[in-house]
Amino acid sequence: MRVLTHCLSFGKPRSLIGLWLGLSGLLIAIALLSLLYGAGDVGPARAWQALQDLGAAASYDSEARFVIAELRAPRLWIGLVVGAALGIAGALLQAVTRNPLAEPGLLGVSAGAAFAVTLAILWGADTATLRVSVAQLGALGGCLCVLAAARLQGIGNDPVRLILAGAILSGLLHSLSSLILLYDQYTADEIRFWVVGSLAGRQLDDLAPLFPSLGVAALLTILLARPLAALALGEHVAIGLGHHPRVVRLLVIVVVALLVGGATAAAGPIAFVGLVVPFAARALAGPDIRRTLWLCLPLGPIVVVSADIVSRLVVPPSELPLGVLTALIGAPVLIGVVRGRRLPTF
Repeated sequence: MRVLTHCLSFGKPRSLIGLWLGLSGLLIAIALLSLLYGAGDVGPARAWQALQDLGAAASYDSEARFVIAELRAPRLWIGLVVGAALGIAGALLQAVTRNPLAEPGLLGVSAGAAFAVTLAILWGADTATLRVSVAQLGALGGCLCVLAAARLQGIGNDPVRLILAGAILSGLLHSLSSLILLYDQYTADEIRFWVVGSLAGRQLDDLAPLFPSLGVAALLTILLARPLAALALGEHVAIGLGHHPRVVRLLVIVVVALLVGGATAAAGPIAFVGLVVPFAARALAGPDIRRTLWLCLPLGPIVVVSADIVSRLVVPPSELPLGVLTALIGAPVLIGVVRGRRLPTF
């Protein structure tokens, strides 16, 4: 416990705890809305009654109970996990590249995971377990490309040029994935809905393969929080405090690959969550990465689950892909950050 407190120590704890509790309360309210307004022909009143009956041995409305337990609850749980993973991954990626515009979807990390899954399905893989590991390897390849681009002279120090380099990588990987889908009809049928990013049709079984790698990522994130905060003060300062910047960067890249690859395997590539969530967290709690990570934990699920609720309501009885909604939310944030007089610093 003392190690955990040391790694995640931060200034002004009372204000951060208040923010965290407030956001957690908001997340609970949004999660309840997700169960009341969701897939299946069951209105909010019937859904509320079914929720009250979930603890009972029998229910007067078996249809509503089925819809809540089998359709809406799994979708909600996956949204919570995916939102937290993408939010924390975005914060870590922005910290290690020292670039407030760094986002897994924009820099090609998610596209790398999607391309790896497309290749795996083309070669005959179709199990969820294999898809997770393959997606994480693809995300790791995308992360290494990001890190290499960030260290190129003239690109790593320019946030906009780094985003352009990432956009080129993403475009290339998306084009290659599209070529494979056009070439092979089986692969296209397997990932037609997955590739646009969506929580529709996901089951709780899809989460089970994620937990081992996400557990490792959570532990590494706790251990890396303090070295990252020192690295934000400069490489020489971090070395003077006893940290090893190269090791820290390598471990952060591994954590980002585990988080983004796992989230992409569960819900497909979802862009802009890793940009919007850390941006909002820094606006609320300041630039300290330890405070940002704490707030990303509830903020990520808030963004993803809220977007999923809206995606069900705008074009009934159909629904928009979740990736479309997050793009509509994230694009104005990206434009606002780029057009700002002074980009936020770490």
